[in-house]
Amino acid sequence: MSDGATTASSLRPDVRWRRSPDLASWLPARWSTVLTVYLVSRVFSLVLLAVVWEAARLAGVEFRTPGAELSLLDFTTSWDADRYRTIALQGYPTVLPTDAAGNVLPNEWAFLPVFPTLCHLLMVATGMPFSGAALLLSTAFGAGAALVLYRLVDRAVGHRGAIWAVLLLCFGPLGFLFSVGYAEGLMLFLLFGGVLAMQQRRYGLVLACGVVAAFTRPGALALALALAVHLVVRWRTERDAGPSSGTGPAAGASSASSLRLRPWPWQVLPRRDLVQIVTAGAAVAAAGLAWPVVAHLATGQHDAYLQTEMAWWVDYVGRPAFVPLTPWFLLAGRWLGIAGIALVVALLVLAAVWFTRRSTLRLGHETVAFTASFALYLVAVFLPQQSLFRLLLPLTPLLGAPAVSERPVVRRTLLVGGIGLQPVAVVLLWLYVAP
Repeated sequence: MSDGATTASSLRPDVRWRRSPDLASWLPARWSTVLTVYLVSRVFSLVLLAVVWEAARLAGVEFRTPGAELSLLDFTTSWDADRYRTIALQGYPTVLPTDAAGNVLPNEWAFLPVFPTLCHLLMVATGMPFSGAALLLSTAFGAGAALVLYRLVDRAVGHRGAIWAVLLLCFGPLGFLFSVGYAEGLMLFLLFGGVLAMQQRRYGLVLACGVVAAFTRPGALALALALAVHLVVRWRTERDAGPSSGTGPAAGASSASSLRLRPWPWQVLPRRDLVQIVTAGAAVAAAGLAWPVVAHLATGQHDAYLQTEMAWWVDYVGRPAFVPLTPWFLLAGRWLGIAGIALVVALLVLAAVWFTRRSTLRLGHETVAFTASFALYLVAVFLPQQSLFRLLLPLTPLLGAPAVSERPVVRRTLLVGGIGLQPVAVVLLWLYVAP
């Protein structure tokens, strides 16, 4: 099949989705390969973490409290995992911490409750400490994320693209995050699961994944926007497909009339599907915007969540007023001037080009819409800093595109580069600063 034909197929969900593959027939053939890749990558990451921990311990590096002895298990639950530990054991503060000038300091309201709640439940059920529960859940959900990622990409471009997406995720520079007490594995499992459910038109499952994701890590709004794109694509595709047209003048007149009328979605899509799509999109969007309201109600401060998030901006840009779509330009302009702003514009142009390439579109409109929406979310609200690297992980399905997976030099360079950079990331982003 030609590249153009494949692209056309990927943009016609009414044809592609009616061939609903049997999951039971897929699992025995593929799950063991994906899990083998994941388990090998976990051994690799854990060995790296152990080597860095031992080297730092012998060098007398103080990880947390001066004079405190930190075990390897505690080492894997440092930084943000410490915040999750506090939430799991004590909950959220009802009074925001402030400095002498009254400015809000970094605190637990920046961290959403699903992951620490699951840790707490596992601790109660098993009696294990937080560090053990967090590491177990992170590793388990990372495996689930790898499996769902494979399934998501495999449906669009086949085994090669899917397995390379998994390889580049697990052995990438940030692959060690699935072996520390972070919520990344759970978030990717939910987001990829939501996109896969969208492909399969299981909108109730999209709703469930999106709502839980909204209380796991920021970014679930991208699923809501992807659902809106999905609705438009389904409407246009099924409208244009329409009833089979005949021949002759009457058929031509009917076709012309239908094009002029351009029926609305509720005149084209099954009512049940339309209601489910709109309901799921609205619910995910509401959940994605709910945490600031929760923080307001719990603390009595209307901008508690916004001020908490911006407390991490101080070292980079001070305390500016928050304006959507400006943080990247603000940081670049502050540190690099006009050249920095030009760099951001260039990055946005390159991203637009990548998302509209034929190779990328072969991943299907759901995956492209979700990843583009997530990238837009990052540009709209996030100040780029060291955490940017892990926040880019939801874009991993793009690495399964044929432009990467079908070019041996590109895919091998990315894999070798990821393996080589992971030790650097562990030292720089885990030993010295929070990733």
